[in-house]
Amino acid sequence: MKSKNIGKYRKSYEKKYIDDKNLDKIPFHLFEKWFNDACDDNSIDEPNAMSLSTIGLNGYPRTRVVLLKEFGNDGYIFYTNYNSRKGESIKVNSRVSLSFFWPSLERQIIITGNAIKISDQKSEKYFNERPKGSKIGAIISPQSQIIPDRLFLEKKIKNLSENNIKKPNYWGGYIVKPIIFEFWQGRPNRLHDRIEFVLNETNEWINYRLAP
Repeated sequence: MKSKNIGKYRKSYEKKYIDDKNLDKIPFHLFEKWFNDACDDNSIDEPNAMSLSTIGLNGYPRTRVVLLKEFGNDGYIFYTNYNSRKGESIKVNSRVSLSFFWPSLERQIIITGNAIKISDQKSEKYFNERPKGSKIGAIISPQSQIIPDRLFLEKKIKNLSENNIKKPNYWGGYIVKPIIFEFWQGRPNRLHDRIEFVLNETNEWINYRLAP
């Protein structure tokens, strides 16, 4: 295959900026503001889509897109199969990274932290609120395992009894407890705004401006 030259692809980021004088000192508050901006942007289909990076059992990082389902000052919650690759990775190494990128706003947020299982009761409550199809998918899919073909899943759907549509023990949520935030705002000439918040030893958030 012939290599495609994409070196000339260029975009100038000129929509917004981060004002040091009016910067919110609590990163959770700034995240909420930016997230709400993304929700208000009709060009963004899934503002809660985020890249989750873990360290795999083979020692290599692995990134996939998952959906943020709840957030607050305690952290950021997503749900998955605990036996999936991400679940197995977190079991061994709870250090993870979350990344949100909203191109139309020219913004990115990177969160570094530790992923911890939430209570089974909270996971069950959320599971019961999901659409029926989503419940079935969580039950029948041996996520990340090798399967023979698509028919394997379709047969499992047919064999699933209505009485068995309940949360499996291997499915639930994680909350990511942040220790570092980075807020990135695109600026002209690649001189982007980058503000980092770091949680110090006394549980206070200290912020710095990073060179682009």
